[in-house]
Amino acid sequence: MTAWTDAGTPVVVQGLKVRALLADLLVHEGRPVPADRLMDDLWGSDLPGNPAGTLSAKVSQLRRAFEDAEPGSRALVQSGPAGYSIAVESATYDALRFHELLSCGAVDDALKLWRGPAYADFADSAFVETAVARLTDQRLSACERADLSVAELSDLVRAHPLREGLRVAQMKALYRAGRQSEALESFDSLRELLLEELGLDPGPEVVALQQSILQQDLPRARSNLPAPVTELIGRSDAVADVDACLASSRLVTLTGPGGVGKTRLALAAASAAAERFADGVVLVELAAITPSTLSVSNALTDAVQAALNLRDTGEAGAVVDRLAAVMGSRLLVLDNCEQVVEEVAVLTDRLLAVAPGLRVLATSREPLGLAGEVVWTVPPLAIPEVAAEPDVVRECSAVQLFVTRAAAASRGFALNAETIADVAVLCRRLDGIPLALELAATRVRALGVRGLVARLDDRFRLLATGHRGAAPRQQTLHAMIDWSWELLDQAEQSVLRRLAVHADGCTAEAAAAVCGEDDVLDVLVRLVDRSLVVPVDGGRFRLLESVAAYCIDKLRAAGELESVRQRHLSYYVSVAEAAQLFGGEQSRWLQLLDDDTGNFRTALDRAVATGQLELAERLVDALAWYWFLRGRHVEALRSLEAVPGSARAGVWRAGYMYLLGRPEAAAERDRWVDAADALGQWWIAYAASDAGDLPACLSLLDKALKRFEADGNQWGIGAVLAARAKHAHVRADLPALYDDACQSITIFRALGDRWGVLQATSWFGAHAELVGDFAEAERLHLEGLAAAEELGLWPEVANELGMLGWTSIRQGRYEAAQKYGERAVRLATEQGQRSTQALAEIVLAFAARRTGALDEASERLQALIDFARQQQEAVLYLSLVLEELGFVRELQGRPEDALELHMEAFQVSEEFESLRGMCWALEGIAACHPDKALAAVLLGCAAATRASENYLMAATEIEDLDRAVAAASGHDEAYRRGAELGPAEAFALLVRQ
Repeated sequence: MTAWTDAGTPVVVQGLKVRALLADLLVHEGRPVPADRLMDDLWGSDLPGNPAGTLSAKVSQLRRAFEDAEPGSRALVQSGPAGYSIAVESATYDALRFHELLSCGAVDDALKLWRGPAYADFADSAFVETAVARLTDQRLSACERADLSVAELSDLVRAHPLREGLRVAQMKALYRAGRQSEALESFDSLRELLLEELGLDPGPEVVALQQSILQQDLPRARSNLPAPVTELIGRSDAVADVDACLASSRLVTLTGPGGVGKTRLALAAASAAAERFADGVVLVELAAITPSTLSVSNALTDAVQAALNLRDTGEAGAVVDRLAAVMGSRLLVLDNCEQVVEEVAVLTDRLLAVAPGLRVLATSREPLGLAGEVVWTVPPLAIPEVAAEPDVVRECSAVQLFVTRAAAASRGFALNAETIADVAVLCRRLDGIPLALELAATRVRALGVRGLVARLDDRFRLLATGHRGAAPRQQTLHAMIDWSWELLDQAEQSVLRRLAVHADGCTAEAAAAVCGEDDVLDVLVRLVDRSLVVPVDGGRFRLLESVAAYCIDKLRAAGELESVRQRHLSYYVSVAEAAQLFGGEQSRWLQLLDDDTGNFRTALDRAVATGQLELAERLVDALAWYWFLRGRHVEALRSLEAVPGSARAGVWRAGYMYLLGRPEAAAERDRWVDAADALGQWWIAYAASDAGDLPACLSLLDKALKRFEADGNQWGIGAVLAARAKHAHVRADLPALYDDACQSITIFRALGDRWGVLQATSWFGAHAELVGDFAEAERLHLEGLAAAEELGLWPEVANELGMLGWTSIRQGRYEAAQKYGERAVRLATEQGQRSTQALAEIVLAFAARRTGALDEASERLQALIDFARQQQEAVLYLSLVLEELGFVRELQGRPEDALELHMEAFQVSEEFESLRGMCWALEGIAACHPDKALAAVLLGCAAATRASENYLMAATEIEDLDRAVAAASGHDEAYRRGAELGPAEAFALLVRQ
């Protein structure tokens, strides 16, 4: 006797009693067996001298056999208060696997597990008698359902002559082999045996089969599947998946919205599986059977009989028994069940219960709802994402289908640079629904793809005719949806049409509010079952665009359109105002607001269009911070401009203008700043800090801080401190930078506000960079990057990438800096982050200069300077960029241009009170000034200032300084004299020249 461990390792068990012990434990399938019972089973009345000790020894031998085969597997044999047991599961115990395979319909695979009689070594032992009988009966039942040969079935009938199921299977096999007389002789033999031994007559299934054989109307293997007219595109994986489901399950139902291609997929899957069914594959079309039919059940059996080419033989009940008797090994395809789904479910349940070799593949817009049913939702074809690359668009199955059908309808049509963008839009707008795409393809010849896209808002007229060979419900898009609409009750129609005002779906709570109902979840579930509402991850529901357009017409016809849209507006204003974006709930609410972006946009459009400016003002005020966190600055500004007279919107608008680099930002700030509350004051100062009057910004921050402190607003206090840290960084005020960042991060961590923690962490990293702890700076920015990516705060992701790039520049890791800078530029440009984009460009320019790409560095730096000079107020990065371009010009052999740039850089740094920037400028001037004695004075001043303020000179900056020092060598007295001057005094010497 051989067993297997969990890993599948064979275990040879020596000793008859040890094998008997294993068998006894196995028949109990993991349940504990008392020691007394085991001793009785193994030795009966002939007990050994020490039964308990002997049993324990046998258990040890069994454990050792397992352990020898695979270390650690001795634990499979367990002991406890209730007795001994063995750990088994279907993967390691054939009896369990056999039952599992039978349950899912994999009869052939189940029979392959048999390698002889069950527990053959102990067939005469009482302890296996029940298990052997059960397993043997299951095996015979499986044989009745399997596709066995006449010889195999005849051997089984000889072994079990009174088993009617085997006799039925043998008679069918004989009949199909053309041996009708032998099939009838087998029936006569069974009848005589039953009468002689049991005094019984054959059962109704065998009698019905005999009559069918006598009348020669038992269906032979056949298929009535129609030959496909066109190639099935984009469904190869789906066909394979459905085929696999049919291999393991007896009932598979394909569901999905109208036009998604359920029938076409079912036919393809049935064709692929046909070879597995000895009695063939039969399609039964049910679309013509309606609930108004006089007898739906009779109509269904009539349809099945007609598909099988059987003659009508009487009442529906008898017909079902007869149908079940003749099914054999067959696949029945029931197409378009949704109109009479309850009656179809009853018939299918009865057929499957009586006909073990039958499998059913159904198509329906809702499941049949039977036990064991596998529901396979047919998805739309794959559609291209917005802004997808051309190669990606071409690979989308929706595009492939449309292009193939359009090329067939319009000779010369092709997917090329002129048509690809319009084709992508068309496929998205039609939701990848095959029917809609095929109908649209027939219009390409007359309208072109661009004309089709332009007319999609009137899609029901546009797609009003299709292929004449199609069923009437599939000839127009409107008819397709009408077919589903008419199957709904009044409550379902009411909810469905009201859902249409949502954009990009909604939650069940939103649906209830907008539909004006207390609870619509049950109705939503029914609509999902009918494939008219699509469930979306996160507990949301949406309509396909074509269904939504249809339902808007229904809303308008019902006179409900305006009232439902108004409820939609009111609900989403309340959702936006309830959002908690300041604190620990930030991450959850960001996701919730993300999901409803389309609904907020729709609500705002309605509020503005109908003159409800108070609601519009409340909505944009509630969403302004959300738009910032998500980096949607252009959308925010556009939305805020929709309420030009609102003071609250005006404050937000001024900040966004600064963030976008709009020249009118200062004027907008002056217009609204006096009306701003503490949050508004902080917001304007925060947004203007990259391009504004820094003293004015600091003043606003001080005012905001006092008001936040008076109100006990901890978030506001933390935000002001983070903003002040930025100002300290500009001035290179290291103590202030560290203190403000430290207090800020303490507050934000206590609040759980991850955006705030990111801000403070970033300034900690900036402090580490200033003091030369580059490893710590990199660690902090990497930590911030990971957190920002996790939260989806893409503006912060871009900023951290920029800071990592700058830290890499300071470390001399220019290749890494380029990679960080390129990612930051790409993301900041996508997000409209002007200040972060500038930081990334600076990183790339610095890396280019230090790797010898002077022309690239010059181009990038000049573009930054040109933009900064267009602003009405000085831009923070200007002095740094002027300095770097000055060094580029010096290296290019243009000292006069370099000198001019360094002098301007000093003036900008002085305006910002940045001593560090002034030192850089003085060193740059010294490197290119013709008067080397004066250059020595400037260098002495810069060195003394750096020393007094503890300003680090990074290794990557020393090369520039060395050039200046070398040029001014020999002027030691001038150098010492410079050390006694302040930066402004030293610069004044230049001005007096």
